[in-house]
Amino acid sequence: MRTFVFKNRGALLVPVALALVIFGRPSPLSTLAGIIVAACGELLRIWAVGYSGVTTRADSVTAPALVTGGPYAIVRNPLYVGNALIALGFWLAFAGRLSAAVAIALLAFVAVLVVGVYAVIVPLEEAYLARTFGEEYARYRAVVPRALPAGRSLSKADRKGNWRAEVIARAESITLALFALMVAAVLVRLRW
Repeated sequence: MRTFVFKNRGALLVPVALALVIFGRPSPLSTLAGIIVAACGELLRIWAVGYSGVTTRADSVTAPALVTGGPYAIVRNPLYVGNALIALGFWLAFAGRLSAAVAIALLAFVAVLVVGVYAVIVPLEEAYLARTFGEEYARYRAVVPRALPAGRSLSKADRKGNWRAEVIARAESITLALFALMVAAVLVRLRW
């Protein structure tokens, strides 16, 4: 089950985008605020992908090295934090003219799917990292929180990895295309 969810993690979140596009009613203010929040999530993803590389697109859990630099020095799952910010941002963009009840119901749907997918795959990834990197990962895990920054980060001496701009086009092109598609969908819905 966990392997299936990991392999299909992108497709499993398509209902989030569809629900927002179908039921959303953006306002100019919600569109602006939501796109800013979503863009912050995408920038976090770009920062993280620059460190982790193209393995982020693999169909199975893999890591040639334990990356602890950049955003990985602050949280262990910056890609998923970025995805959550993107989802929250697009919810905000589409929720502008919804009633409070419908907006909250839509937010609950988005949260259940996003949290549900990551609640399944994060333990799978953590088990792989623990098996593969042993004590090194245990020390990293003891200092760096899973998803929410705790006001501390990994010491500079313990940070490993370098940001590589050349991997962004290969590893992030699908996400960037989907991001642009969602921005276009918000703008189209705003005009209606």
